[in-house]
Amino acid sequence: MEEFINTFHIDWKLMLAQIINFGLVFFVFYLLAAKPLSKLMKDRGQEIETGLSNAKENAVLLEKTKKEYEEVLTKARKEANTIFQNGKKEAETEKTSMIEEAKNEVKGIIENGKKSLEVEKIKMVDEAKKEIVSLAMKAIEKLIADKKDLNNL
Repeated sequence: MEEFINTFHIDWKLMLAQIINFGLVFFVFYLLAAKPLSKLMKDRGQEIETGLSNAKENAVLLEKTKKEYEEVLTKARKEANTIFQNGKKEAETEKTSMIEEAKNEVKGIIENGKKSLEVEKIKMVDEAKKEIVSLAMKAIEKLIADKKDLNNL
């Protein structure tokens, strides 16, 4: 063992000091960067999950609206047929009016649903970008501060 230490010029005092320094640096890194960063990432993951569940709910709502559209359209067609039996001219006018009204109403509902989905998607993407930039900036600031502290030692 003595030959090994002499061959590689190992100084046990220097090794012990480096182990202690590494332990201190690791402890400070854990307290100042790793632990808060982990919490931020966990919180952001929960926000993303919430956003995804909201998007799924909006998709279900959109599907429900589509079914309602089909029901309204079917109802409008039945009413148009009964009016047609009462009089051709009156029936044509009434049929066209009701179908257009139903289409416009459903089209508006569908467009509003799509717009709200798009707005939610854009908002989630923007929040994710802001959060990533914020996390990156915090990490860089901590690394720079750590480096300055290490240089001052």
